Amino acid sequence: MGRHSLPDGPRGRGTGPRSRTRRRDAVLATALVLGVAAGTVAAVDGSVFSFGSSCWDSAVRLRIVAAPGVAPALQDAADHAREHDVTSDGSCLDVRVTARDTYEVADALRSRRKSATDFEVWVPDSGVWVDRVLADSQSVPVTPAGNVALSPVGVAMIPSAAKSLGWPRKAYSWTELANATMADERLRLGAGDPSRSATGLLALAQLSRTAGGSKDGEILAAAAAKALSQRTSDSDDQVLDTLPRDLSGTEQGNPKRNQALVLSEQAAFAYNASADSGDDLDLFYPKDGAPRLDHPFALVDEPTLTTDESRAALRFMTLLGEPGGRRIMEEHGFRTDEDDVPAGLVSAAGGRAPQPYGEVPERPATDKEVEEALGMWTITVQSARLTTVVDVSSSMSDPVPGTGESRMDVTRAALLQALATFTPEDEIGLWEFSTKLDGERDHRVLVPTGRLGDQVGGSTRRDRLSAAFGDLEPVRDGATGLYDTTLAAYKAATASYAKGKFNALVLLTDGVNQDPGSVSRSRLIAELRRLTDPERPVPLIAIAVGPEADRGELSEIAEATGGSGHLVTDPSQIHSVILKAVVKAGDKR
Repeated sequence: MGRHSLPDGPRGRGTGPRSRTRRRDAVLATALVLGVAAGTVAAVDGSVFSFGSSCWDSAVRLRIVAAPGVAPALQDAADHAREHDVTSDGSCLDVRVTARDTYEVADALRSRRKSATDFEVWVPDSGVWVDRVLADSQSVPVTPAGNVALSPVGVAMIPSAAKSLGWPRKAYSWTELANATMADERLRLGAGDPSRSATGLLALAQLSRTAGGSKDGEILAAAAAKALSQRTSDSDDQVLDTLPRDLSGTEQGNPKRNQALVLSEQAAFAYNASADSGDDLDLFYPKDGAPRLDHPFALVDEPTLTTDESRAALRFMTLLGEPGGRRIMEEHGFRTDEDDVPAGLVSAAGGRAPQPYGEVPERPATDKEVEEALGMWTITVQSARLTTVVDVSSSMSDPVPGTGESRMDVTRAALLQALATFTPEDEIGLWEFSTKLDGERDHRVLVPTGRLGDQVGGSTRRDRLSAAFGDLEPVRDGATGLYDTTLAAYKAATASYAKGKFNALVLLTDGVNQDPGSVSRSRLIAELRRLTDPERPVPLIAIAVGPEADRGELSEIAEATGGSGHLVTDPSQIHSVILKAVVKAGDKR
């Protein structure tokens, strides 16, 4: 993290844990400090000043909303600042900390609810929440300034379950841990809902990334997500309530109880510190690395803050990086230095050598992979009903630069990749379109939409779709009958709406409408709006493939249904775009 020189603050060891987190944070923190300093008089350099009661005459009040896991530590730090008259520009810091579930704060910021502006600082448990807010241009702006604590994510188990898997001497990868919990019905794994819990999401993203490199890895990740979806809780606090009341395992047969949890080290530390049973949780640290909760410190709607508020916020952040602040964070079970992990903290959290508690992922999941994992989760939990409509006009035979393959070749591969992430309960269908493919109709139904696990003519629908995707071929001299096909497919999708599933129409095209006898664009949009029912949502996910496609037009058409338009210059991006669009559509529901 960057080091900040702020008013009345000793230049200590930085603003927080020295970790392998985003370089962007340091850049933003530097820019923020320079911006604040530019509008303020020069600070008095030196140690923390104590002016007795005088500094309280001009105290700066600072309201912080924090994730429930870190809020108690921040409150202790605020009490420390109050007791020691820690100042910013000669004014005491009057810091008030409120615990609030992070997903609720993120939703409030993105929807610009009034509750999103009743605090000056937000400390979520992970930067994934900050990224989601920053990616939404309509949200209340947030300005990341650094990170204040770290906590790796692993799998905690009751002692009997951990012993059965060879803890502490045996180490597992994320894939092996997932396999172990799915292979034994007596070893039930619980987690926070990845759409609401960064702990659950980061673990799922890391599992998906590591499994993706193995044979049938995506199917394994989807199966693990499906199994996990049966035992998720809204928050990490709630998932702890699913443990047996007696960790010795006397409730082993209770189907409502979990023997293993995806959990942060700090949450395990806090649980063990407060447990009455005397049996602590044991913690497995995956040998391919545990993703980190990095607890970013972000200013909320920074342009509206006063200079005093901005500088006070940064002063409090630097306090957390000083010896006293670090001690407070570590007493609550947080790491403050990636390279210097207190053995006592690990032991109290349930870890023990030779568990690889210092191992970080060789390559943490990227923002894109996290988004893909969330999309896969959304589909897996809700089950999906998707009709895929693919352009087979002649231009789909054009080459994709640098690949030696055509647009259709790469599109087929991307669709097969996407198919692997769906479960037997998902309903998928396939149409192709060009012009006059079936008499006067521009489209043709290749595989009717239905359950992938259903038997259809001696094989499963999944097998039929795999074969149909592989057989897609551009039509020689075929044009793009976009408007009529879109309207026909949307009518079919809304008429066959499946309650309780994520319903959507996925359309892929590399061109614009080339059928002069079709319905007009304005008429198409009007009809789509008429067919759209908020109580039975079927968003259109329109994907423009290649430079000839008009993303603006597709976005306008898709948005009439509550969906979204996307542009991919390389068809191999189709898989990730579908998952990203699923997340975006889910956010609107």
